[in-house]
Amino acid sequence: MRTGQTHLFIPGPTNVPEAVRQAMNVPMQDMRAADFGDLTLGLFEGMKSVLRTERGTVMLFPGSGTGAWEAAITNTLNPGDKVLMARHGHFSTLWAQMAERLGLEVELIDIPWGAGAPVKEIARRLGRDAHDEIKAVFVTHNETATGVASDIAAVRRALDENFHDALLFVDGVSSVGSLDFRMDEWEVDLVVTGSQKGLMLPPGLGILGVSEKALEAARSATMRRAYFEFFDMLAMNADGYFPYTPPTPLLHGLRASLARIATEGLDNVIARHTRLAEGVRRGIAAWGLPLVAEHHTLYSDTVSAIRVPQEIDAREVLRIAYEEFNTSFGSGLGPLDGKVFRIGHLGDLNEAMCLTALSVAEMALYRAGMQVQLGSGVGAAQAWFAADAAERPFLHIAAE
Repeated sequence: MRTGQTHLFIPGPTNVPEAVRQAMNVPMQDMRAADFGDLTLGLFEGMKSVLRTERGTVMLFPGSGTGAWEAAITNTLNPGDKVLMARHGHFSTLWAQMAERLGLEVELIDIPWGAGAPVKEIARRLGRDAHDEIKAVFVTHNETATGVASDIAAVRRALDENFHDALLFVDGVSSVGSLDFRMDEWEVDLVVTGSQKGLMLPPGLGILGVSEKALEAARSATMRRAYFEFFDMLAMNADGYFPYTPPTPLLHGLRASLARIATEGLDNVIARHTRLAEGVRRGIAAWGLPLVAEHHTLYSDTVSAIRVPQEIDAREVLRIAYEEFNTSFGSGLGPLDGKVFRIGHLGDLNEAMCLTALSVAEMALYRAGMQVQLGSGVGAAQAWFAADAAERPFLHIAAE
């Protein structure tokens, strides 16, 4: 029998704040009622603030980030279109597989898991595309499997410097609402995210930011689509409605979540993720373990993928943490299975929670047979957090 709280330190779904959870505890309501727009219309504007866009359009599809991927592709591209993608982790690989299954010609750049988006190679391939055969460039902003964050602004520069008109697709599932993301400034045409990561909600909403250029492409795109049709959605969204039954409790939760982000301030949210991630990374370094990310400039502020010693099975670390210490960490995916475990540090998170994650991970590593000095990682993180706290003003987010 387990007692106490079960701790969740996976990179999504993330912890749901109590105020958000209470906001979702509502009776069912009529999604065709005259006042339904009082709930929904503000959500589109709130999400535009999180995406840092004034020109873009936001759509909320019942589904997941994967559903939003499919909506982005099927509404803006045509069967047989060539797209440029890099594979450097589990989720960038899945995105490429979806593109192929939907009938696109995928030009792949394969690089090691742990690398970031290959900006120079993307630029080279765009530069030699004299006839503009490449219709879109797909970039995974934060590769959740490897803990790698890529430079979207640099990819935009590669497009501009080569005078290339391809659409820029960005997977922001584990970055939006946690890492710096600038839809307008980076001229992102389609950004995809989900409710269950930085937005601190249960799964169930696939969220899209769509540029004017992408909407124009959607007017002539010939891929088959029905549920994910942009213009069905936009026609109903104009008055706050949806073309099919929306997950109303999630919409109430999203309103509370957006209010929470606005109260803390988006810049402060991003800075908090950076601060907490650095503490976690210092703890990992104190154990003497490397991250999957190849270079410190690629370190993700939402998830750390940690390589265990060769003689240790990461699956055993995960089992011990879960069964003995009521704690979930992320598993290694694909070729990293058994070699890596991941600590998710995004969403509704603070210093004490990060210290708990490090403490449990230390115990699980120790129990799995690794020679680790208990308290070393926790101490390194404590030193960072304590020094940082002395320099920061206090901001209290009320738990309404």
